[in-house]
Amino acid sequence: QVQLVESGGGLVQAGGSLRLSCAASGGNLNTDVMGWYRQGPGKQRELVALLRRGGIADYADSVKGRFTITRDNAKNTFYLQMNSLKSEDTAVYYCNILRWGIHYWGQGTQVTVSS
Repeated sequence: QVQLVESGGGLVQAGGSLRLSCAASGGNLNTDVMGWYRQGPGKQRELVALLRRGGIADYADSVKGRFTITRDNAKNTFYLQMNSLKSEDTAVYYCNILRWGIHYWGQGTQVTVSS
C-alpha cells in the first residue's frame, strides 16, 4: 500500500524560503507522476507543480520562477523548494503521486507566510 508522508511546512516571513518533502513508501517513484497541490483558506485545491516522467516539470503561473519540484529516487522522496514566498502562498500543501491510474495523497502540511 502506498503511503505519502509530508514534512517541512511551517511559518515563514514574506520573502523567505521553505522546502517541503514527501516521502513515499510502498513502491518506488521511478515511473510515477508526482505533484504538489495546495488549498488556501476558502479556496479550491489547485495544482502547484508537476513532475512528469522524463523529468519535465510544469508549474502554476503564480509560482513560476519561485518554486522548484525535484525528486530523489534513491530516497523515494520528492521535494518542493519554495523561495520568495508571498502571503498568498499561505495554504495547506499536499503531495500527490499518480501510479497506474491511481492518485495517492499525503496528509497535508500547513505553510503560513506572514507579511
